Amino acid sequence: MKYLSTIKSLLFLFIISLSVAHAQLKTITGKVTDADSGEKLPGVNVLLKGTSIGTVTDLDGRYSLSFDQPNAILVFTFIGMQKKEVPAGSKTIVDVALHTDTQQLSEIIISTDESHNQPLRIKGVSSSKSSKAAFQNAIMQDHHYTSSNTEEYEGLAENTFLTPLKNPLSTFSIDVDAASYANIRRFINNGQRPPADAVRIEEMINYFDYSYRQPVGKHPFSINTEVSYAPWNENHQLVHIGLQGKTIATDDLPASNLVFLIDVSGSMSAQNKLPLLKAGFKMLTEKLREDDKVSIVVYAGAAGCVLEPTAGNEKKKIMEALSKLQAGGSTAGGAGINLAYQLAKDNFVDGGNNRIILATDGDFNVGASSNDAMEKLIAQKRKEGVFLTVLGFGMGNYKDSKMEVLADKGNGNYAYIDTMLEAKKVLVNEFGGTLFTIAKDVKVQVEFNPANVTAYRLIGYENRKLAAKDFNNDKKDAGELGSGHAVTALYEIIPAGVDSYFKPIDDLKYQQEVSTSKKQYGEELFTVKFRYKAPDGDTSTLIVHTEPNQPIDLKNTSDNFRWSAAVATFGMLLTDSDYSEDADYQLLLALAKSARGKDENGYRVEFINMVSTCQLLAKN
Repeated sequence: MKYLSTIKSLLFLFIISLSVAHAQLKTITGKVTDADSGEKLPGVNVLLKGTSIGTVTDLDGRYSLSFDQPNAILVFTFIGMQKKEVPAGSKTIVDVALHTDTQQLSEIIISTDESHNQPLRIKGVSSSKSSKAAFQNAIMQDHHYTSSNTEEYEGLAENTFLTPLKNPLSTFSIDVDAASYANIRRFINNGQRPPADAVRIEEMINYFDYSYRQPVGKHPFSINTEVSYAPWNENHQLVHIGLQGKTIATDDLPASNLVFLIDVSGSMSAQNKLPLLKAGFKMLTEKLREDDKVSIVVYAGAAGCVLEPTAGNEKKKIMEALSKLQAGGSTAGGAGINLAYQLAKDNFVDGGNNRIILATDGDFNVGASSNDAMEKLIAQKRKEGVFLTVLGFGMGNYKDSKMEVLADKGNGNYAYIDTMLEAKKVLVNEFGGTLFTIAKDVKVQVEFNPANVTAYRLIGYENRKLAAKDFNNDKKDAGELGSGHAVTALYEIIPAGVDSYFKPIDDLKYQQEVSTSKKQYGEELFTVKFRYKAPDGDTSTLIVHTEPNQPIDLKNTSDNFRWSAAVATFGMLLTDSDYSEDADYQLLLALAKSARGKDENGYRVEFINMVSTCQLLAKN
């Protein structure tokens, strides 16, 4: 009996101790934001100082942490931000705003010696300086950084004015890529003017959401058109053509067979490359469903599979595989792509979304690395139903031209990711548009009426132009449209009767087509045709839309029209366009501010702030 009494006493004491321990357990919740923009910061590390207890903020920047340590101090760390320590005290809610760490940025972003992984420190910037302006000015003064830059861009000649009498048709493939905008933002945030070849105006325009109407009926997109006057040349008109892809709820999207193809070579060691890449893919993992499956292939000196096909609800397993990735070695890009396509084929989902997501700085230097070899491989695999999305990271050795080609050939899209917020935009906010194709080989062909149009020029899309005969050729590859994606194109036109020195030819003496078209089609400005295929189809569908010759005042146009015009104006200023005429930063800012609209994600106000920065740089 005495023995039983002792056991009961010990058990009672044990229960009491558990109760006390539980009573002392404390939970703190909170939200982490960017002190400059107020944006929520996902992926921030929150650690209990002196312990291994920690968590990361979710997609809304929120966290929850439980512990029983008295006098606890919470440590908040995030790429490119100053570390912050906050005593917990008796608080149960701790909200934190993190400031930009310019010293860390100088080590992360300005690293140029990729072979030795030695960061190039900026002259004149000490650890005590926190001013972005001081940091940006220091970058501009560093000639070594500029001279050692090995980034590659495709040179493009700006589209010129054409007369509809000699060139009646303008034909191009749609483009939903937005890499150029994020990339030039990176240059501007570093206090540099981006190279002209890095500026693709159509990608800048298509970076933004537009409030187009959702499609109704059998076609997967709606057509939206407006005509007004060009802000930079009041004698010219501006044509706005917008396609809005049908938004499909995530739960209704087909199952995904995804292969993450990740570059872990030595050139990916910088913090704005592999660490940022891993954080972005972890956010994407949170969006996956039970029916989805993910494989992970990595490549450096060689290629290998580090995660066999895994169901989307096994998030912990996927994230652990991502966490273990480290950078080192050369870049066997060709071997990695071959292995990724083999995995995608072995796990092919009929009627599903079979896609490789390639994440790299584009610096392929070992194996089948030529653009031509990879283009042929990727073009062949897209015919088998496996599409390719390309995500670019980093700077200094960035290979934009190569990655754009790979995405185009792979029936996919191409984005540049420079921050966690951009990773969230591409992989979370635009999840459906980035990964789920609703229409492929989408082509546009516009015929302008010579009775009302003396000349026209397509703004941007220089490397997306097609021959007129390609429009009806279903074997000719073109762009893809994702769930919820919008595509916008602008034309600048010289109206009939306007005397402009941009007019490509003088009036013709013997041509009769103008009088004929005036008589029969005098009320029409242009006819636009669209062709598209279903994601698994081989035969295209044709849609035709005719626009009347009824331009409206610029002040009466939609926010969609004025915003796209503002972004185009910015692109023309950045490239010193031959056609910019009266464009300047004052006009640009006034136009953008008038068209900001709801701007739920803050992308438009970010653009306005970036333009303001450029205005200051232009004055200095």
